[in-house]
Amino acid sequence: MPPRGKKPRTYDPARIRTAVTAQFAHVCRAVGELGPEQLARPSGLGEWSVAELAGHIAWIADSLAGGLARPPAAVAELSAVEWPFATASLAGKISEAARETLTGAPLPELYERAAARMAQALAAHPGERVLDLWIGDMTLADFLVTRTVELVVHTDDLNRAAGLDIPVDRQALAACTRLLADALALKAPGGSVEVRVPPFAVVQCIEGPRHTRGTPPNVVETDPLTWIRLATGRTQWAAALDGAHVRASGERADLSALLPLMS
Repeated sequence: MPPRGKKPRTYDPARIRTAVTAQFAHVCRAVGELGPEQLARPSGLGEWSVAELAGHIAWIADSLAGGLARPPAAVAELSAVEWPFATASLAGKISEAARETLTGAPLPELYERAAARMAQALAAHPGERVLDLWIGDMTLADFLVTRTVELVVHTDDLNRAAGLDIPVDRQALAACTRLLADALALKAPGGSVEVRVPPFAVVQCIEGPRHTRGTPPNVVETDPLTWIRLATGRTQWAAALDGAHVRASGERADLSALLPLMS
């Protein structure tokens, strides 16, 4: 749920569907060109290789189709903004699913099949429904927003691990940035610190004196990619400050104890 007194952010369902499809297509094209040496590289995510990371991304699309194929649940248990905090408990199960996906067929074939299944499932369910999911039952609209996080974050992982330059869909990047910013505000409700991630998000967080007008006394500002890396543990707060990727002013503008939000 959003912080008290604040309405949950809304997303345009049609744009989010388009963003998810577009970002998966970007990854699909890049993965099809990876050579054996690139696939064998460490991904930077635990023991996963680049090949296992790529298999996980294929599973993201395939599992969306699988969720739509199951009978709908009755009531949503989890909102999009709560989702980041529920992911840690499923890390082992997700890793196992990625490995199973990878052994099923060559990566280009896996991606072609997953893309087709996802497209068919989304076309068959143009309206709203509640999905029966491992992590907790969610509306389709909310779950699709979480898919932008998975796809944007892992696109960045692939780019760094395999030396790629996969483009990031702007709408997917915007949704990912906003969801993770809202998750911070949910984790540390308050109005003493303003976190700015232009051009996509501004949230207030952390208990203390509330800012009402003029320049806030406590401000954190960064770019979307740095924010996403901070929120998911790919970059540490101190390193981002030292590299001038984050600007923080004010005695309360230290988010190190709140990050990462998910990993």
